Amino acid sequence: VAIKKISLQETSKELTLNEVEVMRTNRNSNIVNYLDSYIVEEELWLVMEYVDGGTLYDVISETCMSEGQMAAVSRE
Repeated sequence: VAIKKISLQETSKELTLNEVEVMRTNRNSNIVNYLDSYIVEEELWLVMEYVDGGTLYDVISETCMSEGQMAAVSRE
């Protein structure tokens, strides 16, 4: 699994709850799926599937791709 830690002091509670709700209700084999969440001290920990290879940002910023290739990666 991967854990995304969100500071509850630095972010809007409404935006955070919206993010959790969107992740909880949307399941797809082409995206990282939400598994569970926990409040640990002043942080919200979002537990998600682990995907090897890094973030989408890492892929498109560290790899030399044409615009069409970037669009295909982003779409998938």
